[in-house]
Amino acid sequence: MTIQWFPGHMAKARRQVTEKLKLIDIVIELVDARIPAASRNPMIDEIISNKPRLLLLNKADLADSSITKEWIKFYSEQGIPALAIDSQTGTGMKQIVAESKVILKEKFDKMAAKGIRPRAIRALIVGIPNVGKSTLINRLAKKNIAQTGDRPGVTKAQQWIKVGKELELLDTPGILWPKFEDQKVGLKLATTGAIKDTLLNLQDIAVYALTFIKTNYPNRLKERYQLESIPEDTVELFDEIGSRRGCKVSGGYIDYDKTAELVIREIRGEKLGKISFESPGDLTESE
Repeated sequence: MTIQWFPGHMAKARRQVTEKLKLIDIVIELVDARIPAASRNPMIDEIISNKPRLLLLNKADLADSSITKEWIKFYSEQGIPALAIDSQTGTGMKQIVAESKVILKEKFDKMAAKGIRPRAIRALIVGIPNVGKSTLINRLAKKNIAQTGDRPGVTKAQQWIKVGKELELLDTPGILWPKFEDQKVGLKLATTGAIKDTLLNLQDIAVYALTFIKTNYPNRLKERYQLESIPEDTVELFDEIGSRRGCKVSGGYIDYDKTAELVIREIRGEKLGKISFESPGDLTESE
């Protein structure tokens, strides 16, 4: 299955981001804590060049906390400061401005030495669709400024947003890359909801997700779907789940589309617990 999604406004956003960089002190990059590597657009490195950066692992409340700690350590060792946050509940919000000040201390000290008056930090917020950029901005600004939605691709234009006296944010539309060379990246993004469901075959996504959870969090499957054991065959696993949840068509056959939809909805709704779909070790293995 090839997953491609690159609406016109995303191509425009890439051009606009490039044009605005000269006004920016720091780039705040938002990723999904469940898939920190897969939800990082490889174009972003190319676009933002050598600008200082702060990486925020959002939706940390949905991820496996022990693996999130591994990611923060991993990125720190790469020279990229990283924080685990939750823009929905506000966890970690105070750390964002504080960490940005630390990262930019040398620049602002030089400005002060030249007699330049102190001003707010100018930050550019970037990230793929549905990682929570608008929710983060509204949380920081303490009012509903940025448009939000539970579907990808809500933000369509750039806007400057003041956050108190210390921070000014430039919001941008989420930018996905034109094609996923590694189809597993597309599957991870689809599982967590970064790609519109209407563009996908949910059965393929559910098969990927169930296979991963079966390997990494088997007890979650047993508990959620009251399974004594987990079938090796994925079709049999679908049958078990579909049967127990009443996902059937006339004749008593399992409705695989309905079963897939159920599984994906429950994973996204944390019904199977906090799950991380990748760890730093996965990157090492792929290399």
